[in-house]
Amino acid sequence: MPQITVVRAGEQHSGEVPDNANLVVRAGIKKFPFPHLKYGCGMGKCTKCTSRVIAGAEHLPEPNWKERERLGAKLDEGYRLMCQLWLTHDLTIEQE
Repeated sequence: MPQITVVRAGEQHSGEVPDNANLVVRAGIKKFPFPHLKYGCGMGKCTKCTSRVIAGAEHLPEPNWKERERLGAKLDEGYRLMCQLWLTHDLTIEQE
C-alpha cells in the first residue's frame, strides 16, 4: 500500500492508501488524506487539488491533457493535479 505524505501549512500528515487510489476520491469520502488535502471538482477543472510533488514523481504517469492545459509551465516546477492521478507508489506532496 502506498504511503502518502501531505505537507500543508508547514505540517506533515502521513497515511497509507490502497493501491491504485485517487487522493481526491478518498478525501471526498472522508478517508485519508481528508481533511489535509484541498480539493474541489475532482474532474481537472478547478485546480484546487494542485500539489507540488516533493518525492515519488518518477512513478507517476505523464501529465494528461487536462493537466497540461490547466497547469502549463507549473508542470516543469513539479506540480500535478491530484484528481488526475491513481497512485501505486509512495508519494510526498505539498499544497500551498
